[in-house]
Amino acid sequence: MTLIDTPPPAVTGTKPARLVDHFERGLDAPICLTWELTYACNLSCVHCLSSSGRRDPNELSTDECKAIIDELERMQVFYVNIGGGEPTVRSDFWELLDYATAHQVGVKFSTNGVKITPEVAKQLAANDYVDVQISLDGATADVNDYIRGPRSYALAMTALENLRDAGMKNFKISVVCTRQNIGQLDEFKAIADRYGAQLRLTRLRPSGRAADVWDELHPTQSQQRELYDWLVAHGENVLTGDSFFHLSAFGEALPGLNLCGAGRVVCLIDPVGDVYACPFAIHDEFLAGSVRTPGGFEGVWRESELFARLRAPQSGGACTSCQFYDTCKGGCMAAKFFTGLPLDGPDPECVQGFGEQALEARKAIDGAVPKPSGDHSHLTSPPRPRSGLGPVRVTIKRGKPGGAGPGPAAAACDESPLASFGVTRG
Repeated sequence: MTLIDTPPPAVTGTKPARLVDHFERGLDAPICLTWELTYACNLSCVHCLSSSGRRDPNELSTDECKAIIDELERMQVFYVNIGGGEPTVRSDFWELLDYATAHQVGVKFSTNGVKITPEVAKQLAANDYVDVQISLDGATADVNDYIRGPRSYALAMTALENLRDAGMKNFKISVVCTRQNIGQLDEFKAIADRYGAQLRLTRLRPSGRAADVWDELHPTQSQQRELYDWLVAHGENVLTGDSFFHLSAFGEALPGLNLCGAGRVVCLIDPVGDVYACPFAIHDEFLAGSVRTPGGFEGVWRESELFARLRAPQSGGACTSCQFYDTCKGGCMAAKFFTGLPLDGPDPECVQGFGEQALEARKAIDGAVPKPSGDHSHLTSPPRPRSGLGPVRVTIKRGKPGGAGPGPAAAACDESPLASFGVTRG
């Protein structure tokens, strides 16, 4: 894997350019490729970024998926991050997983746990090129099921037990941080320790169904600070997938790339083969092409006009005058777009308060907020357990920490997009 063939950034004095400065120009293959195999899902999470629920009849066939894996092998993509929907409900999921790992493409897949039986857990534990991520958005059933639906907490906990009992080490517990669960960070870490798992925290974006509940679910300003302080104290042992670089404006850069990697080092393939710049920006504005066109995925990655624009030097707009711009880089593209803010403006959750000002100004503009593309939700979604659930602080009994062994080969980018390069900070 190499840098895209463009001149390197200027070097000042004898100080070499940072690797993050090179990454801004993009690579000839993504470090992490997110691939949603299906929109089908047994749950109806209120914050689902792809509005999943019902299968799209035009989703990629088994042979088309294998052809993409062959491309990824040729491009030397480190690994693929498979999601959905619920990817394990595809009848060929296990076949595709085996095909990928047999072709030196590591697989990390996200699941609500519905198919993680004791037998499946044993098979997964025996494959060093597979990493499993169980979604859990509450350390207790009331908080989790409010977001993910009735009985989803029990489903996830059973999957965790099965993976632990199968001897799998360093599988992940993935938490989307919301107003309802920020107070449970210690409890989430305790659950991860109990099952010998790693905790992974990700940011809530106003994408998909989350666009309708973002005002209700996204953390408050004080909770942003609480999260930042917690990550500073625990961040070396907790994965974030580079979700929270906007929090760096509190003062200290968090571990990771601290840069929007959309179209530069990451992208998304959706179930019908469309390629988007970012997993959280499923909208025609960020559609780069299709794997079903001549040239396939490689052609989209290397020749897309959209990707070329994203890899070009960015102005940063008014944010460049902020003393924290070098670490925050203006925040998340998807978060800005789906709240109606300009892409060269502040992040809606800007910790310096500039996002709040921009949001207030946006309210005066009719039709300023784009709508996510495509809704695959179930025709009748199950009711949420109860409304008005506020921040919850709970205490859980701590079990003995599980043994921590070396992470699977597929997990490098989950830790940081720079992990395989031996770099931890931008």
